[in-house]
Amino acid sequence: MNEMPQEHPPATSVRVLLAEDQGMMRGALALLLGLEPDIEVVAQVGAGDEIVAAALASRPDVALLDIELPGRSGLDAAADLRQEVPDCRVLILTTFGRPGYLRRAMEAGAAGFLVKDGPVEELAEAIRRVLAGETVVDPALAAAALSSGPSPLTARERDALVASADGATVADIAAKLHLSESTVRNYLSSAIGKTGTRNRMEAVRAARQQGWL
Repeated sequence: MNEMPQEHPPATSVRVLLAEDQGMMRGALALLLGLEPDIEVVAQVGAGDEIVAAALASRPDVALLDIELPGRSGLDAAADLRQEVPDCRVLILTTFGRPGYLRRAMEAGAAGFLVKDGPVEELAEAIRRVLAGETVVDPALAAAALSSGPSPLTARERDALVASADGATVADIAAKLHLSESTVRNYLSSAIGKTGTRNRMEAVRAARQQGWL
């Protein structure tokens, strides 16, 4: 009796770390990617400050990171991975296709940036491409980033806005950033002027909409 030929999985699979704070979305992505014959999800985390430890433990080839994560943003985690796990390629996958986010992702060393409304086949192909050394960016977002220009905020102005986002007082911000209150006021005033807004809360909202925070 002739035996039926057996199908063998690929000799090596792309090892993927998945960082997504919404459990249902994370599970769905892991399931769909796991159906690809050459992709294996080796780690899943729901917070940004868990990413580096998970990557050190699982040694993924590609880290698929959301931006809006508790603990630490995916953009900050991308920079951490570049330092701690330099062989891991980073692909940002986000709901928020903001030009400022794309620029910051590239500055952090990300190899790709996609929005979540694409098909999973496109995502799987992007994972393969970044592993092969390519840079993969959503075309519409790339065009928007080129036309919008870089963020006008300095690093300290950005820090001051981030620290004030939850309604903190100037004194609180000064203590957190180890600055004088007058220096914090200067940074906030400058950020308000650059965003064309009337107060710091409006400045925070405007900067977030542009992806500068």
